[in-house]
Parts: sequence; structure tokens; C-alpha cells
Amino acid sequence: MTHVMGILNVTPDSFSDGGQWHQADAAIQRGLALASTGADFVDVGGESTRPGAERVDAEVELARVLPVVRALSAEGVAVSIDTMRAATARAAVEAGAVLVNDVSGGLADPRMAGTIADLNCDYVAMHWRAHSTEMDRHDAYDDVVAQVRDELAARVEALTRAGVDLGRIVLDPGLGFSKVAESNWPLLARLEDWAGDARVLIGASRKRFLAPDKAPLEREHATTAVTTMCAAHGVWAVRVHDSQAARDAIAVVSSWNNGRDRPE
Repeated sequence: MTHVMGILNVTPDSFSDGGQWHQADAAIQRGLALASTGADFVDVGGESTRPGAERVDAEVELARVLPVVRALSAEGVAVSIDTMRAATARAAVEAGAVLVNDVSGGLADPRMAGTIADLNCDYVAMHWRAHSTEMDRHDAYDDVVAQVRDELAARVEALTRAGVDLGRIVLDPGLGFSKVAESNWPLLARLEDWAGDARVLIGASRKRFLAPDKAPLEREHATTAVTTMCAAHGVWAVRVHDSQAARDAIAVVSSWNNGRDRPE
């Protein structure tokens, strides 16, 4: 069954919920709420990757995420750490995180691959071409499915060459990252063509390509529709803001499939 990864932005400037969970106490309570309403993982991030976002110092990122990771892990929540920095990944795993979610797929920090090999934890490698301040300029593809497939394959090769267990790698097509609008849809419609047999994480939640004329919060129904399609196609996990809506959608797909298999 498809897993739910609940988004917890411990930042003041994320595109959908920036500032709501910026303080540690509020973030911890939000993480517990996500877990109680269906999140299998709570993805803690201390650096916004919205279009145009500037990077924060490593010390700031660590100060934001580590108290939250420790507290949620102590409560039995499965925590993933959303970071492009190897040092943050290591510190978060040592604090209890079980998965590293790297939107750069190891490209932003050359130490990441070796760090993940050493930590021997699950690792999400996302398709990525540039940092947030310039990523929209890199939305240039002759065949987006083939190019994302090949660029992700190059990341997998680099990771395994550094000693990362192939079975630990999860692929993410990077919806919205160097993909402004129409480049995103073929990656959803043709999952098998770029993912092969790998586990897949899809992060479409409230992103602008779902409904460019609507505000992020108004894209929640479209997000749930994508979650439903992902569950129907056997996607390993979806990364979402509303864990309850995602869990309900996944349950509907499961019941639908069970009904088809049940004898009359």
C-alpha cells in the first residue's frame, strides 16, 4: 500500500505553510498531528526550496530541525529529514531520523553519497538541475521523461558507486523543480517509463502546476486526485501537506481493488 509522507516545514518562507510551524514547539505538535492522522513518515525540513528561495546557513538549518527530529523520534514517529546537506543528514539520523529526503539527489553536496553509504539509511534521490533561485530557467527538455530517467539513472550510479545500497534508494521525479507547468504531467502519466522497478516518491502537494490560477491552499483537492492516481499505480509514497486526505484516498483505492477481487 502507498505510504504517506507528511510535510513539516520548520521555516518562515515555504510556499504553502511558511511560518505556521516555524517555532519548535508548534512544529512538534504539527508533526504529532500529521502522524496521528495518517502520515507514515513526517518529513522535517529547515530550508525552503520554493521557487526563488535563498539558501540558509547550515547552522540555521540544524537549529531549526534537530529539536523537532529528536522530539518526534522520541514519541515513536518515523521521521525523514528534508535536506541537501550531508552534515544535516548525518546529525538528523543520529537524532533519530530513519530516511533522508534530498531534493538535489546528492548534487548539492558532494559528501552526501558517502554519508548515506555510511549511515545505511533509506534515501530519496530527487531529479534536480539547479537551486531554487534559478531552477525555473532550467525547464528545457526535448523529452522530459527520457531525460529525467537518464539523469536519475546517473544519480543512482553515482550513489551506488559511493557504496549506497541500491535497495535503499527511492526515486522522485522532482515535480515543480526545473519543471514549471506542462513538463510535470508526462512524468506522472508515464511513471513506469522513468522509474523502472525502483520505489517512487511523488511530491505534488499544492504545487502550482496543479492549478496555476489558484492559491496553494486551493489546490488541495487536486493534490488528493494525484494521490488517488499514485495509489492506483502502486507508488511507494506520496509527500503531502494533508495526511488525512491522502490516507483516505489511499484507503478508497485499496477498498476498490479489494472489491474487484472479492467473489460475488
